[in-house]
Amino acid sequence: MQKKVIVKEATFDDVVKVNKTILEFDTSYNKEYFKERCGDKKRLIIVSYLQVHIKELPIGYIVAYDRFGKGSFYCWMAAVDPKYRGKGALKAMIKYLETWAKKKGYRQLRIKTRNRRREMLNYLVKYGYNFVDVIKKEDILENRILLQKEI
Repeated sequence: MQKKVIVKEATFDDVVKVNKTILEFDTSYNKEYFKERCGDKKRLIIVSYLQVHIKELPIGYIVAYDRFGKGSFYCWMAAVDPKYRGKGALKAMIKYLETWAKKKGYRQLRIKTRNRRREMLNYLVKYGYNFVDVIKKEDILENRILLQKEI
């Protein structure tokens, strides 16, 4: 059975469907939450699909927007359904995001994650992201870590 990961630009409705499968998130966010967070800033919404024969199963998403300005594009939320991790969805989405942002004139990508998200931290370091800031929380595992990559 031939399986392939594909990435497509999407809507907040598409993201909400995939978001419900992400067990690490405490809340299942609605469309209004995503829209409010991004506001009227330039944004990119993508969903990764696992293609099995002619069927496309949504398995991950990225919501990114121009949060900081100054030539950087911010990846606010990135997630892959735990049942489908390790199949290349995150790598395909990050590559799409990097290519898109570079074409739009951005020079850097920024992403924030938490100390407890070890898989994400490992991935980002492996693919050239550097630590630029740490926002400390009472629980060290909840510290927010801001990473950046020149594109």
